Amino acid sequence: MAATVLLCLLLLHFELAQAATYTVGGSSGWTFNAAGWSKGKRLKAGDTLVFKYNPSIHNVVAVNRAGYNSCASPKGAKVYRSGKDQIKLAKGQNFFICNYIGHCQAGMKLAVTAA
Repeated sequence: MAATVLLCLLLLHFELAQAATYTVGGSSGWTFNAAGWSKGKRLKAGDTLVFKYNPSIHNVVAVNRAGYNSCASPKGAKVYRSGKDQIKLAKGQNFFICNYIGHCQAGMKLAVTAA
């Protein structure tokens, strides 16, 4: 039993040690035309995306595929407003938009896949 617990703790530690942190948009931060930012990056579940932006003119909304495609926030979607949000990626597809009027339609949206 103790060996099993120890093994689980070691695996958890290894997983956490492997997580990376990425600033969305690089030095430009979360802004328009962010959709291509993740190209070439090998994101994994547990990695953290940092969204840096001016909270008086932008936000980040975690949405589903339909919300991403339609630039609409589904009911109950998590809205981030701090200007320095840290969001841990779930395994699979993760979608984010700015839901200020016209921003998503102008390219302020991001879809990433975490392995």
